[in-house]
Amino acid sequence: MQLLDHVSITVPGLDAARPFYDAVMRALGADKVYDRPDALGYGERCRPGSGQHSYLSVFAAGAAVDAAAGARRHWCFKAPSRAAVDAFHAAGLAHGGRDEGAPGLREHYHPHYYAAFLLDPAGNRIEAVCHDPA
Repeated sequence: MQLLDHVSITVPGLDAARPFYDAVMRALGADKVYDRPDALGYGERCRPGSGQHSYLSVFAAGAAVDAAAGARRHWCFKAPSRAAVDAFHAAGLAHGGRDEGAPGLREHYHPHYYAAFLLDPAGNRIEAVCHDPA
């Protein structure tokens, strides 16, 4: 089972992080897919009906993003079905989690991106996603 769909982390500075993440991701066979002033990206995003990929986003921390740091650090888990996304959300709420986005389509990612978001009891932002059309 592939558990992780994508992970986002923050670092104090991209200049120091870039050579490290370039090297370790290259060692794992993960291509660099973007290098922006505010973020680096490695791996491959899933597409509609094609959920076997995963990726890492590395965001620069700083005054402009510190307020959103919680949103920048999150873990997204692959779900085998939309029903599993619904069950993930319900189970999280029933066991001390807080809603960060009810189950539903997020078409701005792609037409079949069905996801739900929670904050765990410690405040970590987690997500479950299904990339299948139904």
